Amino acid sequence: MWSIRLAISRRSYGLLALVGLLVPLLGWALLSAFAGVSPVFLPGPDKVVTRIGTWAMEDDLMGDAFISTMRVVTGWALSALLAIPLGLLIGSWRAVQALLEPLTDFIRYMPAVAFIPLVMLWVGIDEGAKVAIIFIGTFFQMVLMVAEDVRRVPMAQIEAAQTMGATRREVLEKVILPSAKPALLDTLRITMGWAWTYLVVAELVAANSGLGFAILKAQRFLQTDKIFAGILLIGFIGLAIDQLFRLLHRKAFPWLHGR
Repeated sequence: MWSIRLAISRRSYGLLALVGLLVPLLGWALLSAFAGVSPVFLPGPDKVVTRIGTWAMEDDLMGDAFISTMRVVTGWALSALLAIPLGLLIGSWRAVQALLEPLTDFIRYMPAVAFIPLVMLWVGIDEGAKVAIIFIGTFFQMVLMVAEDVRRVPMAQIEAAQTMGATRREVLEKVILPSAKPALLDTLRITMGWAWTYLVVAELVAANSGLGFAILKAQRFLQTDKIFAGILLIGFIGLAIDQLFRLLHRKAFPWLHGR
């Protein structure tokens, strides 16, 4: 089981994953119950679960979760729509790389939160502004990751296609893109996680709904249990989406996963 990269059974994997999730939960419960920490600073799991129930019954939890998910998915999808073709060009042609990669590298280090005043000025304070913050936070990272995925396509495959008379478009469509697809799907999965990390920042922009807004509102009233509840709910939604991506990867590229 402990050999490097040795495959393990699904049962063993599921058991270890369950232990990895339950041990921190148990530690949290013991710390909140017996360490003498005030619930204002560290509410117990029971209080957080109770708060989730209250939130669901009285404060439209499903509506908050839905609107936040839609904001994240929309911002991430717009990023992917532009980043994949742009990254494909950067990774395939050195001239495009020289023209665009330094600028993309420069902008990606700028914190998304710093763009909030400009976004409010240019886009306003409606849903578009929240989506724009998530877009800014994910797009530039995604472009560079896609370009790197494309650059990993073996040059031997490209040269073989060119030897057989393939045009540049055919090399791009029939060699580079198919070869890079598994890595591109992983890049989309990873950047989806990044998109969720910008949710609370995005919902700073005049929001009146959403999980991030609920967390920020709870902070004002020292409702630590609701803050924990919001963070955990974001984690659960993100984990569910991540598992869907992993399942899609296994279905689309089964030869990469073996038994």
